[in-house]
Amino acid sequence: MTYDPFDPAVMADPLPYYRVLRDQHPVHYLEKWDTYALSRFDDIWNVLEINDGTFVASEGTLPAATVLATHNDGPVPDPPLHPMPFHANFDTPIYDEVRRCTAAPFRPKNVTRLGERIRVLANERLDELLPKGRFDLTQDYGGIVAASIVCELVGLPTDLADDVLATVNAGSLAQPGSGVEVANARPGYLEYLTPVVQRARAEGPGGLPIVDNLLAYRLPDGSELSDTEAAVQLLGVFIGGTETVPKIVAHGLWELTSHPDQLAEVRSDLSANVAVAREEMIRYCAPAQWFARTLRRPFTLHDTTIRPGQRIISLLASANRDEREYDRPDEFVWNRPIPRLLAFGRGQHFCLGAHLARLEITTMVTEFLNRVPDFTVDTAAASRPPSSFQWGWNSLPVEV
Repeated sequence: MTYDPFDPAVMADPLPYYRVLRDQHPVHYLEKWDTYALSRFDDIWNVLEINDGTFVASEGTLPAATVLATHNDGPVPDPPLHPMPFHANFDTPIYDEVRRCTAAPFRPKNVTRLGERIRVLANERLDELLPKGRFDLTQDYGGIVAASIVCELVGLPTDLADDVLATVNAGSLAQPGSGVEVANARPGYLEYLTPVVQRARAEGPGGLPIVDNLLAYRLPDGSELSDTEAAVQLLGVFIGGTETVPKIVAHGLWELTSHPDQLAEVRSDLSANVAVAREEMIRYCAPAQWFARTLRRPFTLHDTTIRPGQRIISLLASANRDEREYDRPDEFVWNRPIPRLLAFGRGQHFCLGAHLARLEITTMVTEFLNRVPDFTVDTAAASRPPSSFQWGWNSLPVEV
């Protein structure tokens, strides 16, 4: 068995590899990258809840192949404070403190207030798209709605949603044989975010809390964030909020229309059933494949001891298809029991936008099914580019 997340065959379809890993190699060593791949739900669930400094993201939660190619001789320290990278690269307290600066809009009560705005945006898109008879479910519908919400959260005009969506999508593309080079795409992201920070600094507190909090934050040495450093801390909102939800919405609707009996059951009571189907859509359709951690302390799993400086990659997409956790995991079952879910991660790095993502998915699916009595996916034109990370349906043309 050979598994490499950057292998072209794996990037084209990782699911068969995950099945072999789960059954035969639950802790699989990737010698080239000095990294261990964890593939079973229980193992990943238990590892991600450990928050005692054993696992850190000093090399990034999604390190590129160029980073993994360097083998560490021991524990990797936190990066230098300046220029400050994305805060997920730090351990506590910096990670926790900066995360709190950006967390307010994503708390349940604040997310609930966005419900009507999401519904309005979804219907505005449908008003424009439905008369055309054919459009892209990922890009034209879910993508623009999600990107519009992100624009409003970070202080950008919603007429930039199309450009923001294209920028984020481009940043996640990867050539077979190499990983996603997020750093290469950051200048494009920062062209939007840095002016937001500069304007907030010039105008003073009161305009945009998520940015005000970052400008008021002081690092342990007493220094403040520069405009660019503060903008970098917004990347999780900017990228995560734009990219994943549209792919889940589009793929989830495709699964429903591929199972007419399930679609009929969901349609029988949209207000009650879409929220149930949403959880299966997240489990089955979430495009994120894995996240990485670097060890600072020895850790033993399945009689394998991983040394400080070595890495693990948690194959969340494999965990979502683990037969030990879910019955018939390779089938879409809209109302299956899902007592535990790993698509949003777990522990210290649990997805900041999980509440918003659930609300967006529920709203966009509900409004679409409310207004579209019949639809067909053009499967021949659907596009799922190879990727080491975001293996999702970038384009899903639909006829209504």
